[in-house]
Amino acid sequence: MVNDLSNADRAEVLTSALPYIRRYNGKTVVVKYGGNAMVNESLKLQVMQDIVLLWLIGVKVVLVHGGGPEISAMMDRLGKKPEFIDGLRVTDKETVDIVQMVLAGKVNKTLVNLLENAGGRAVGLSGMDGRLIEAEKKDEKLGYVGEITKINIAPVTDLLERGYIPVISTVGCDRQGNVYNINGDTAAAHIAGALGAERLIMMTDIAGILRDRDDLSTLIPEITVEEAGALYREGVISGGMIPKVECCIEAIRRGVKHVIIMDGRVPHSILMELLTDEGAGTMVSSEKIQG
Repeated sequence: MVNDLSNADRAEVLTSALPYIRRYNGKTVVVKYGGNAMVNESLKLQVMQDIVLLWLIGVKVVLVHGGGPEISAMMDRLGKKPEFIDGLRVTDKETVDIVQMVLAGKVNKTLVNLLENAGGRAVGLSGMDGRLIEAEKKDEKLGYVGEITKINIAPVTDLLERGYIPVISTVGCDRQGNVYNINGDTAAAHIAGALGAERLIMMTDIAGILRDRDDLSTLIPEITVEEAGALYREGVISGGMIPKVECCIEAIRRGVKHVIIMDGRVPHSILMELLTDEGAGTMVSSEKIQG
């Protein structure tokens, strides 16, 4: 515990973080905060405090969030049964209204408020603001689920230049004014690519890529895009991990240097990843980091 550390120990912790603070000062880091990692309120507050700490040491943090459990809970309250096809929420006209209300409203503004209360300066955006996320219908059977066609990144860069933490809900629109539910991981990959981010951190409810999914000690700390292909073929990357790794590869293809899949339920996992030697989760890169 931090309270058990002596003043000398605390000073040592701070000085050991100095090379990492120098490395990320002025750099852009996109954090995708997954709905399944947001269910614990005290942990959510801690994540927001960690983001504010990074912001205070000069990291340009962009927070992209989901909210699947909150959407499902609201649908239940309204007597509407959630339906999924291949992991994607079937989104009819009534459901997309619920998605917009929950993501762009309650979830987004709650996170903004937590960041402000932790000492940060944050502004909430949806993908509809400034047409940040333009989309088209992905598949008729899914309804208003969107496929991203364009990212208009100016609203985000404007906020970053003015010293704010942009908080983005993944609701998009088309030129005709139709609203779409956008997969949060996909949106984060496109936004991070448009920003040329140093890191995309995908916080979820899994530890990372495990060679044996039932054994946390088999966590694979780093893979390349090429190695990911071999892990697909071996069946190591399977099920729900497949779309996450595909989003990692998409982000790298769009210019992001490194993408990390980590367990957002682990206290201070963002700080461990960015400010320590140890890191957290699995890093996906175009090639191995030397040294």
